[in-house]
Amino acid sequence: MSVSGLERLDVWCKAMDFAVRVSKEALPLLPLEEKWSLNQQLRRSSQSISANIAEGHGRFYFQYNVRFCYIARGSLEETLSHIVYANKVSYISQTLFDSLVLDGENLNRLINGYIGFLKKSKQGTNEPGATSTVRESSPDYILEEDSTPPSDSPIE
Repeated sequence: MSVSGLERLDVWCKAMDFAVRVSKEALPLLPLEEKWSLNQQLRRSSQSISANIAEGHGRFYFQYNVRFCYIARGSLEETLSHIVYANKVSYISQTLFDSLVLDGENLNRLINGYIGFLKKSKQGTNEPGATSTVRESSPDYILEEDSTPPSDSPIE
């Protein structure tokens, strides 16, 4: 896969544009004391959207791709949460807030549409290993409500 393959994917392009907008328009408005907290969280979550779409796209199997799109959607929601906070504490203007939220909602629709397309088309179902499943068995935990201490342990 190459960058040109990603550039043909509209959802990835819009996610990248959204991250660039956040970096160029919102981050410079944050106060210096937010440099290592909100600034970094907002930067990472916004960049994570397109990065997860790219990683899923590179897996060539629709179930992995869908999984990474779910993660991208979660990163979008995280980014929007940070934007709401930045607006509530008056770090960004209402106009910028409204514009970023609108872009975020549009991006959410694109991600959901892409997920629907992937599920319907089931791309990569014939790839090697596509029919393999990995399952972890969880250990059985037994909870006993016996309050008697074991006989070989000292009572304090």
